[in-house]
Amino acid sequence: MSEKNPNLQADDNSAKAAHSNLERNESVLQETMDEFDPQNNSGDDATIDNEIDISVYEARIAELEGEVKQARETTARANAETYNAQKRMEQEADKSKRFALQKFAKELLEVVDNLERAIENATSDDPVTEGVRLTHKALLDVLNRNGVEVVEPQGETFNADLHEAVGIDENAEPDTVGTVLQKGYSLNGRLLRPAMVRVGQ
Repeated sequence: MSEKNPNLQADDNSAKAAHSNLERNESVLQETMDEFDPQNNSGDDATIDNEIDISVYEARIAELEGEVKQARETTARANAETYNAQKRMEQEADKSKRFALQKFAKELLEVVDNLERAIENATSDDPVTEGVRLTHKALLDVLNRNGVEVVEPQGETFNADLHEAVGIDENAEPDTVGTVLQKGYSLNGRLLRPAMVRVGQ
């Protein structure tokens, strides 16, 4: 089992301390209010109660109520900080997991490009070509299962965030992707490599 994150441990300790402080103040407040309650006294005790300066009890109760309110606010803040720390850790772990393969996947794209060039330049009836096609398909399937998807923008409006323009396509509509010289790829929604394209003028 991995050790607990020090920041999360500190937040847990803060929350526990706040809870303990809140319970202690609520207990003292209840005891003081019970002591001040006239229903708890009768007979001769009532005479003694009349001699007690009520304002002292009222001031003490008000003080304890303030402490309890403050302790509740501190507890709420500590709980919120602990929750936020847990969510940050979960998001960071998820982010690391999703993009850990980014560098490796990007290097594999060169293999995909080479296989595609081999397929384009081979004769259709060559049995070796069929093997290359199957290898290419298997590699794309593996990449797809790990979040890598093809960006095939032909006919779409040119987007500088997704496409890299390297020339003009006289046959394409203005600001529209015509020829795709090299496919683009994304990893879990994040651009891994822009598509290399020619754009209509």
